[in-house]
Amino acid sequence: MPSPRISKDLNNGTYFLTFTVKNWYYLFDRHNRWSILADSLAYCQKHKSVKIYHYVFMLNHLHLIVSAPDVSGFVRDFKRFTAREFHKNLEKNEPTVLEIFKDPDGKYCFWKKTNMPILLETDKVYQQKAQYIEGNPVSKNYVSRPEHWIYSSANAKSPVKIDRF
Repeated sequence: MPSPRISKDLNNGTYFLTFTVKNWYYLFDRHNRWSILADSLAYCQKHKSVKIYHYVFMLNHLHLIVSAPDVSGFVRDFKRFTAREFHKNLEKNEPTVLEIFKDPDGKYCFWKKTNMPILLETDKVYQQKAQYIEGNPVSKNYVSRPEHWIYSSANAKSPVKIDRF
């Protein structure tokens, strides 16, 4: 089954996106890798007009509700840049872990191919996805309340700037 893609006609819509680490490996929780994600999103907000309405970074995936003039370009560039940064970070801090991400051709792949984009066309679906995102750390029993997870739009001290919808 082919991976869902962002329609060219709807490329500037508001989307729920999921980025998942290959093999569901717990990658983000050490060696400043959450900072790689946060810094990359900040760059995209500043230079690519990406608006982030809700987000959560988990140990091996992240969810976002975003809009941009070119959402598919944002997805491509975000995945490409963060993959390069993860490679450098792993090479420096955990070189043996790099092998987990090597494909049979000897290339490194950190992200699963699909982002499961869902165009948010109604307020009801938007609110469902926003609650899902911010409730994710609670459902995994990492925290008891959504606002306790630092890498979430539910936390007022989040390192990622949140745009108002």
